[in-house]
Amino acid sequence: MIYPSLLQKLIDFYKKMPGVGDKSAERMALATLDLPENEIKEFAKNIVDSKIKLKNCQICGNLTENDICDICSNPNRDKNLICVIEDYKSVFSFEKVGNYKGVYHVLNGLISPMDSVGPEDINISSLVKRVDSLKNPELILALKSSIEGETTTLYIKKIFEDKDVTISRLSYGIPMGAEIDYLDIITLDKALEDRKKISE
Repeated sequence: MIYPSLLQKLIDFYKKMPGVGDKSAERMALATLDLPENEIKEFAKNIVDSKIKLKNCQICGNLTENDICDICSNPNRDKNLICVIEDYKSVFSFEKVGNYKGVYHVLNGLISPMDSVGPEDINISSLVKRVDSLKNPELILALKSSIEGETTTLYIKKIFEDKDVTISRLSYGIPMGAEIDYLDIITLDKALEDRKKISE
């Protein structure tokens, strides 16, 4: 081992982050050691606080410090326009676009029979209750173009087919299998603007 054990542990933790390889983890660990002690303590506290205090919004499932997130509690958002997404990372992507004025519903996963993930394992039942309380809502299905995304889309379409609900999806300018949170802002904005109603 060429590093002291504590430094190696720090490098190993950074390597657990998405897209961080050996060299990047090493640079980040060494840069961390160069920070003043008070900043290190604040950094560590922020990590712990984020893990402990952040939770899912009771309405939409988004990440929040409170019981209800800022988007759901905002009176200026259109509560009848719900963008259905796989995880809370996609919320941040849409909010960066800045043009969407509706609200969100985070599924926290997609239906995947191969992985033994069924409708009961993701946040669909609360979506049904939510929609039932609205008048003429629109659901925008912003799920990735994959087998799991298509399966989830078809399931949601089926459970609302006898209800007065408009269901649309993002336009197909999005590459097959693309993760929503990795799309650039212009592509995402255009896909949202050009959304298509799902045919009967």
